Amino acid sequence: HHGSSSFQRILEQIPTQRAMVQITKPEISQESETYKKRPYVDGAKTLIGGEVKPWSGKCAEVLSPVYCAETNEKIPIGRQATLTPTEAVQAVEAAAKAWNRGRGEWATKTLEQRVAAVELLMTRLKAKRSEIVSVLQWEICKNDADAAKEFDRTMEFISALIGCARGFDSQGMVCEEGVHALLKRAPLGVMMNLGPSNYPFNETYATLIPALLMGDSIVMKVPNTGGLAHFLTMEAYAECFPAGVVNFVSGRGRDTMPPCMETGLVDIFAFIGSSKAADSLVKNHPQPHRLKNLLSLDAKNLAIVMPDADLDVAVKECLAGSTSYNGQRCTAIKLIMVHKSIADKFNEKFCAAVSGLSAGSPFGKNNITPLASSTTDYMKELTDDATSKGAKVLNKEQGGGHLDRTLFFPAVVYPVTKEMQLWHAEQFGPVIPIATYDNLEEPISWLEGMHFGQQSAIFTSQEASAPSADLAELLDVCALNTCRVNLNVQCQRGPDVFPFAGRRSSAQGTISVSEVLRAVSVETMVASKNSDVLKRACQGSSVFSKC
Repeated sequence: HHGSSSFQRILEQIPTQRAMVQITKPEISQESETYKKRPYVDGAKTLIGGEVKPWSGKCAEVLSPVYCAETNEKIPIGRQATLTPTEAVQAVEAAAKAWNRGRGEWATKTLEQRVAAVELLMTRLKAKRSEIVSVLQWEICKNDADAAKEFDRTMEFISALIGCARGFDSQGMVCEEGVHALLKRAPLGVMMNLGPSNYPFNETYATLIPALLMGDSIVMKVPNTGGLAHFLTMEAYAECFPAGVVNFVSGRGRDTMPPCMETGLVDIFAFIGSSKAADSLVKNHPQPHRLKNLLSLDAKNLAIVMPDADLDVAVKECLAGSTSYNGQRCTAIKLIMVHKSIADKFNEKFCAAVSGLSAGSPFGKNNITPLASSTTDYMKELTDDATSKGAKVLNKEQGGGHLDRTLFFPAVVYPVTKEMQLWHAEQFGPVIPIATYDNLEEPISWLEGMHFGQQSAIFTSQEASAPSADLAELLDVCALNTCRVNLNVQCQRGPDVFPFAGRRSSAQGTISVSEVLRAVSVETMVASKNSDVLKRACQGSSVFSKC
């Protein structure tokens, strides 16, 4: 659907630099194969207390950020049941009933029995891989590779968790100062799990599966954006787990989550989102101190480019860090501070690299796709605010800041100063602020004044030259204000065996394969001065049977 060829010829005669940049529209034609194969996920159903039931109440239509070329309207791809506080409370009560203070069927199973159920779930999910990947692509606009990677990485993470949990379970009896003891990790109870819209599958499973392996029961709040994939899995959960072990709540979080918390039945709160929302939900619990919180929150990750940096490496990594999945990642690089002496050179190389990105629909290999977690209005607001205060969009001639409905081509904004929103706001999208610094105190004071503290990146020489006092000082400040310092490489979460944590308002608790299993369980032990008594007691115990 490109209009007449004579119109095309006229366009081709207009000389513009923008023609170099591959920007297409965030739309597809009704005639295309892709459109004809579009998904429609009917989420008018519930899973509460072990049964998948049709839902006759209100539903919310789910629209893709991709438009139909012929109608200029967003394409409908499904609907989600809009549950009320009544059903939300039923879900948490079903989870509490399944847990039964630790005496429920799931909580008393052996680890191997639980592993078998999770492995059956994986088999069922893998059978739906292409459906899940397709709906992720349509709903949150990841390109082919990213949508597939989200599913595959999740399956790898589950396998790693199973191996790690078996290691925890195989520890035998210990004796200290004449006291014999057997230590086990035991389940905590009911988890309320709220996943995000940017990695709705991977990030939800990152806490949901560990909780299942350790014997907890779960209420999963299906994200409003990115949630359709979960509706494809309901029947698998109903089949693989005892009634009430996994319950789904969909609809408005503001309506459904506070009533769940107010019951006081939630023991673990796994949440990915803003620190403000986390605070208000925690306060809804009648005994907030009893909540075990596992929170991944806001971030404003800083990249610092030092005067001796290898600029090609810095540009390549800052580009990936700020534009992968359109910058809609908590780990994205969200501010770049470049030493004054190399700023012009860096900017020139960086803008050239940005102009090599392709933008358009998510079907295929486009680097930049329609926004799903953020809005193009907010991107424009941040860009306009900065330009009104003296910054420029350096790549404007090459499409920087190009806005077409849900598509926003990355805007490189320079020089960003502390009066501008971009200096401290988490943009969560393709606006790339660059600032300069003269001495180390500037990035250091920025780091020390920031509310958040997830990760940072330092770009320096690739050579193993003489030690640098500046680098060592910067490394220490970064390490004490964030939880991961990336040297000559972008900020990122993986590999999943590494701890993913944060300081201040960025996180509570650590997510890595081993740490997350600890976070959703608690150490419990049996002790005796007489090892025979201990062994006798443990025979037939569901908690301590392996001794």
